[in-house]
Amino acid sequence: MKVKIGDLTKIKTGKLDANASSEDGQYPFFTCSKEPLKISTYSYDCECVLVAGNGDLNVKYYNGKFDAYQRTYIIENNSDGKLYMPYLYLFMEEYVEELRRQAIGGVIKYIKLGNLTDAMIELPSVEEQRNIVKILFKAKQILEQREIELEKLDELIKARFVELFGNPLDGTAKYPIHQVGEVANSVDPQPSHRTPPVEEGGIPYVSIKDCDYKTGKIDFEGARKVSLKVLEEHMNRYTLHDGDFVVGKIGTIGNPVFVPVRNDYTLSANVVLIQPNSELVSPYFLKYSFESDFVERQFAEAKNSTSQAAFGIQKVRTVEVMNPDLDVQREFEIFVKQVDKSKFDIHKFLYCTSNNTQSIIKPRPNTKESGKTRGGKLYADEF
Repeated sequence: MKVKIGDLTKIKTGKLDANASSEDGQYPFFTCSKEPLKISTYSYDCECVLVAGNGDLNVKYYNGKFDAYQRTYIIENNSDGKLYMPYLYLFMEEYVEELRRQAIGGVIKYIKLGNLTDAMIELPSVEEQRNIVKILFKAKQILEQREIELEKLDELIKARFVELFGNPLDGTAKYPIHQVGEVANSVDPQPSHRTPPVEEGGIPYVSIKDCDYKTGKIDFEGARKVSLKVLEEHMNRYTLHDGDFVVGKIGTIGNPVFVPVRNDYTLSANVVLIQPNSELVSPYFLKYSFESDFVERQFAEAKNSTSQAAFGIQKVRTVEVMNPDLDVQREFEIFVKQVDKSKFDIHKFLYCTSNNTQSIIKPRPNTKESGKTRGGKLYADEF
């Protein structure tokens, strides 16, 4: 049975300005940021779900004394025992994506009260809601553990990099330094910073925001779609090869991500394409060099000395990296590929588990027809 959230709850907003916080306050002060601030006084003492009304549109759960910013929605139970609030919280965590699609406004997007009251939620018995929450909480614990495992594997690769090659920043570099331009070709995929117009059914126009640095994946589905003519215009600028990767040059500087060899997408003006010469350098060594403290320091210094928009292809070509023997680089490449197999298995588990758990409480777009927190997380002993 689907029910409107507005028929199960009472919703109000906070009354305070964002600057009402106090660093030494004893109560949470919920604003539109992900993490709550502190405040010395409180206006509310209840169990509720809080939804940021503008900006990031994040969701929180709290039970106790607190205060809230005037653009924060406070959702309380008004269901005569039909609704279990942690269940609503988990629903809203998924539904927030729909809220982001519904958001309106210019620079800062916001939602209206009706975006919340009209949302339709599946409402099983309270006992079933409690069981669903316990299942999803256990799943969240498992997913968080797997995320930690991924972080450990990333740390392992970085540790192996330093073990084999050293670190120029602390004087332990084991090999001489040279510039990226000596072992790789760097390409501006698009000569103009002007973004092509959207064309429904077009090809993905991949920018740095579509590249997930942590997973190494590219979101082709979510990327902006542009005319096939854009690809045809760019074809004479570059041809993709195995081992090519991109780094951001506008906004997010650095963050290397390998790009697949396929001809059904094109790259935007906010990335530089790095094409390693495999006879001179291992693509894996060069890519992970861009993740090293040594290169990240160079990016940071360059950003401080010039505008982000000016951080272009010439600066990328002059980035300094170590120049190890090729056989040592390939030893590192073999190690990374072995670790990547473990990371792939974890990512596959995360994807399948996340999809399965989401299907339990998957929200539907709204139609006219149809415990406490610690650090913003739910804990099983609080239900």
